[in-house]
Amino acid sequence: MTGFVSFDRSIGWALAAALLGFAATPLRAETIKVTIDNFTFTPAEVTVKAGDTVTWTNHDDIPHTVVSAGKYRSKTLDTDDSFSFTFAASGDYKYFCSLHPHMTGLVKVE
Repeated sequence: MTGFVSFDRSIGWALAAALLGFAATPLRAETIKVTIDNFTFTPAEVTVKAGDTVTWTNHDDIPHTVVSAGKYRSKTLDTDDSFSFTFAASGDYKYFCSLHPHMTGLVKVE
């Protein structure tokens, strides 16, 4: 057959699998840090992408928690303890410290 290039099917399938695997590879997830200090979550509001992780670290001298009703709940965090949560679904996640309910924050997941 003149004008046609011979193509080994096994190479074609390998190429297709590599391209599909590359296209299906998710972008790298990020870790966003929130500090707890002086009875405040800083920053009080963060915007993340689905798949990202938020890590809260308590720098206060007293314990705190991180609670989003029905979504996630940390153990009591002593000084320098951390809690992390990976957000899989989009939406707004309001949270608070169950020991000091006036402490509030928001994670917006796109």
